[in-house]
Amino acid sequence: MTAARSDVQAVAKFVHVSPRKARLVADHIRGRSVPEARTILAFTPRAAARDVDKVLRSAIANAYIKHQWDGDDLYVSAVYIDEGPTLKRWRARARGRVNRIFKRTCHITIKLDRLEMPATPAKDEKQGRRRRRRGGEATGGAPATKPSSRRKKKEAAV
Repeated sequence: MTAARSDVQAVAKFVHVSPRKARLVADHIRGRSVPEARTILAFTPRAAARDVDKVLRSAIANAYIKHQWDGDDLYVSAVYIDEGPTLKRWRARARGRVNRIFKRTCHITIKLDRLEMPATPAKDEKQGRRRRRRGGEATGGAPATKPSSRRKKKEAAV
């Protein structure tokens, strides 16, 4: 028996963007926190960024409705762009010929999961450890400033 995953997803199907172009945008947000991903998408000049942002907003709404999760506590655990059906069209060319035009579509899937904050020691504890390693006076070690060997030689000469 496998444990149920707690991630939330949103899918947009038949989006009129080439999968190759949408994957370029999706690679920028994979593994990032939701606020960071939204900022990246807002400043990405590609047209696919708008479609990916819509799906991301939908996934955030799904997380709030399903689990009451706040969008700031989430990260993008997976983004994948699958190829949808291709519309085949024809364009007239010179001397009675035609060219094929492929209007590609894609399916955008975004999965979100909660950020698990690791337990980190407090800032004061870290500083205390550093002092102990250095042997500072605060921990009962040697004094922080030792006279240099040159100073000892000068004092002995005088």
